[in-house]
Amino acid sequence: MRFGAEVQDGGVRFRLWAPKQAQIMLNLEGEEEARRMRAEADGWHTLTTDAAHAGTRYRFVLSDGMTIPDPASRFQPLDVHGPSEVIDPCAYDWRDADWRGRAWEEAVLYELHVGCFTPQGTFRAAIAKLDALVELGVTGIELMPIADFPGKRNWGYDGVQLFAPDSSYGRPEDLKALVDAAHSRGLMVFLDVVYNHFGPEGNYWPACAPIFTERHHTPWGAAVNFDAEGSEVVRDLVLDNALFWIDEYHMDGLRLDAVHAIADDSPTHILDDIALRVRAAAGDRRVHLVLENEENRSSRLTRGADGEPREYTAQWNDDLHHVLHTAATGENAAYYQSYSGDTEKLGRALAEGFAFQGEVMAHRGGARGEPSAGLPPTAFVDFTQNHDQVGNRAFGERLTALVPPEALRAVAAINLLSPQIPMLFMGEEWGTERPFLFFCDFGPELAAAVREGRRLEFAHFPEFRDPARRETIPDPTAEATFLASKLDWEAAEEPAHAEWRDFYRRALSLRRTEILPRLRGIGGHAGRYAVLGPQAVRVDWTLGDGSALTLLANLGAAPVAASAAEGRVLWQEGTPTPREFAPWTVVFTLCDGGQHG
Repeated sequence: MRFGAEVQDGGVRFRLWAPKQAQIMLNLEGEEEARRMRAEADGWHTLTTDAAHAGTRYRFVLSDGMTIPDPASRFQPLDVHGPSEVIDPCAYDWRDADWRGRAWEEAVLYELHVGCFTPQGTFRAAIAKLDALVELGVTGIELMPIADFPGKRNWGYDGVQLFAPDSSYGRPEDLKALVDAAHSRGLMVFLDVVYNHFGPEGNYWPACAPIFTERHHTPWGAAVNFDAEGSEVVRDLVLDNALFWIDEYHMDGLRLDAVHAIADDSPTHILDDIALRVRAAAGDRRVHLVLENEENRSSRLTRGADGEPREYTAQWNDDLHHVLHTAATGENAAYYQSYSGDTEKLGRALAEGFAFQGEVMAHRGGARGEPSAGLPPTAFVDFTQNHDQVGNRAFGERLTALVPPEALRAVAAINLLSPQIPMLFMGEEWGTERPFLFFCDFGPELAAAVREGRRLEFAHFPEFRDPARRETIPDPTAEATFLASKLDWEAAEEPAHAEWRDFYRRALSLRRTEILPRLRGIGGHAGRYAVLGPQAVRVDWTLGDGSALTLLANLGAAPVAASAAEGRVLWQEGTPTPREFAPWTVVFTLCDGGQHG
């Protein structure tokens, strides 16, 4: 690793990129005097010493006397403002030598927040829940960001130490043990990484180097510097980080947060560079790269002649979430206005991926999206709930609190059995009644600003125009808000919740046995749709072996005229008659058309 502290034979090499500093001193814990580092070309400062070893804690001292942790630290045992700790990446004894990953079409993802997933909220504690996920039918877990953030609790999108797993979840070896345990059970592990901004507290890079540029601005302020003076090293920092998680932690893939907010006018965009480097480094391992992109860009999802992704494997499909959510809930505020009651968009999102493929989106006031029908359905990750769509509600309500059971079963069945890659949000599978709220743990001044800002976010919603009503929104900085978001595993075995879990288990078992063998090799233009009535569609997909999967769904309030599709019924929700589909009826049928495993 080009950044940070590296254990070498007989000592440790310390390296800091700090072109803004004429002199850097290294302060090793336990030593009274700091050691002068050698200034090298291009703003680098280095020092190799046998006085340090794995476990040594250290800080850097800047020219003005300011003491900072290593901005590229591998571990911060006392949080973002404390000393950094030297980590030997070779000290962990991996047991997954034979693991080569899983094919992408096998993915059934499970998004989780480490701190809320278990009562203990640690990497080690999560291991005890992996068998339950395997039994459910999950094939990959996706960790919300774990890069060290300020305080004891955070969603993870305020990370400032890109290479350091947050100490509130455990030590680096604990994270490795979680990945190892997942691989031993056949589970992939994905990590959510944030390269579009740094958190507002604890980022010491600006004191050292041009980590930001005023050439571009983002919702968080000046953009991360990928194309201005000094950007070569900033790009290396991010590229090294992406490779770090794949190599040092054996991750099976990365989910890149909000890439639409990454500004880069370089000849080679940083996203293209990341994909190129990661795929080259993966060798014979199956490594998958997933995007979150509000702009609905399809150009980085293209496939080669062999059907394999050229750059990125898939993108979170917010459009499909929105059409299913508005159908189930009837909500039409904010961006939901552009989806509510639009049956064409429901069919299009199911058959082609994006609902908006260049059309004007009224909520945004401009065109959005690129054509996506030419991509295979597996280029999209589908969900009915995730951390954003639940946690960005004022009270963090799950769908179980918003819709009747028949509506929830209908949209869940579509999510679990359609050819797009399904993702569950932790606790969804047993219909947890616990909310998932927005929470953080900043210092007093920043905490007050976040608390007020959170409440003002909802001021334009009719139900929150009254300031007194806004005061009822949970305080994101209160520990109680975080604790309320922890999963209630004890409730999962109660009859009503066990029934929901059985629903998910049976649907995923059917996906594994009937749909997955036919999904391999599925290409673009696989889906076609027809509108049957308000919120009612028929979607036909040609699967990889030539067989036909058909969905007939009525998510509207009134019955619709519809004839049963040809083929074998795989799954049915509701009570269709030969001529009419009642509300919340969902039927999947399969017509064999080729050989399958």
